[in-house]
Amino acid sequence: MELDAEMRRKIAVSVGAVVVFIALLIFIGIQYTNGHDLSEIGAYYFVGAIGLFIVLMAAAGMLLDRGE
Repeated sequence: MELDAEMRRKIAVSVGAVVVFIALLIFIGIQYTNGHDLSEIGAYYFVGAIGLFIVLMAAAGMLLDRGE
């Protein structure tokens, strides 16, 4: 099965968003860890990162769908 340019762009945007999300979670985990536990503010940032990922993926989906 051959992938056309549009599908490759969708895959690249999705993979890029996931990589940014994972990097953000790693950064939060490194910066806001007390010993082995995540601090309270780190937990808030973690939840915010999940919300940001949801909004980012929704916006990416809308923009990619509009391009068709």
